Amino acid sequence: MVSKPRLSILMPTRSRVDVIGLAIQSVLDQTVEDFELLVVGDGCAPGTTEVVEAFQDARIRLFDLPKAPNYGYANRNIALREARGDLIGFAADDDLLFPDHFEILADGLKGGAAIAYSQALWVSTDGIAAPFLTNLELADEFGFFMESGNTIPASCFLYRADCLPSRDVWPEDVTSAADWRLWQRIIRDNPHNPLSYCRVPTVLHFSAKWKNSRHSQASQLATFLDIADRAGWWPSALRVWIPNPSKEQSEYSRLMRVDPAAWSEQMRRAVGDLVARLAWEDIQATRPMLASAEAEKAMLQPEISRLRNELDLARQSNAELRQAASDTSRETKETEQKLQACRVEIAALYQSRSWRITAPLRRIATSVRSPKSWSSKP
Repeated sequence: MVSKPRLSILMPTRSRVDVIGLAIQSVLDQTVEDFELLVVGDGCAPGTTEVVEAFQDARIRLFDLPKAPNYGYANRNIALREARGDLIGFAADDDLLFPDHFEILADGLKGGAAIAYSQALWVSTDGIAAPFLTNLELADEFGFFMESGNTIPASCFLYRADCLPSRDVWPEDVTSAADWRLWQRIIRDNPHNPLSYCRVPTVLHFSAKWKNSRHSQASQLATFLDIADRAGWWPSALRVWIPNPSKEQSEYSRLMRVDPAAWSEQMRRAVGDLVARLAWEDIQATRPMLASAEAEKAMLQPEISRLRNELDLARQSNAELRQAASDTSRETKETEQKLQACRVEIAALYQSRSWRITAPLRRIATSVRSPKSWSSKP
């Protein structure tokens, strides 16, 4: 066994004895060979141990643990305390990894980022694959990821073991989505260089058995499947026939292992063609709407011009009213200032010496002018 492997890969399992062997094989087929695979049994189904031990690969370490609360996050931490790799990845027991998956993610961390993630192809229960292209370098998608929800499977992530103070970092106090909370924590705790986006598909992500859903209860995949059901141009590489009673993982694994490099190239080319075709279809659907909008705009142009003229007149009238109000305010202020000056002068006059000396004369004058002094005596 390698004393200190470059990667530690965590694979929790509980009830997928039917496909875990395929998931493990996709890890063992990686172009990066310097790793340890920590298979963490969370009260796993009978037969799981036998499937794991049958590989007889020294890089595999099995932790057959009793069932832990919720999704067994506590058991994942038990295994991670014994992890020895400088980089820590995740592999679901029902997903398949492209052969260069960890090579691409490890290259993504060479620039010093704390965590790297790649694209996933979500696969329906009837074998249709569709890309989920979440780009956390875009502000709106990053904001949604940090605040509202996650559309990136855990298998897409690889992070540096030293980006957090300890290895047993899975939150055990949540009932679900602990992986999402972990990625958020890594990003928040490493603000200077948190994230590296590897822009190619490297994971086949299948619908969880317990969801009992063709589209994994994911609205985006449901939309893709609706398109695939109606579109004759859907790439054949992304539409694999699943014979009964075979599993979708079995058929994709079989195709992958015939020629891993050629298969990977074919799948990625098919995804590029699909995205381009979807963009073209969207443009074609949008063009008539744009033409209709332009025609409607032309019909409304006279009314728009009339309303603009009325708006301009209203603005002019409003400006004139404001100016008149301003002028009136200024005149009122000047009048008030003159009145105040008069009040000051009158007050000064009342306090003057001459006003006090002439007071008797003013009283005599007032008496003479009084009508009572004009009345004749009886």
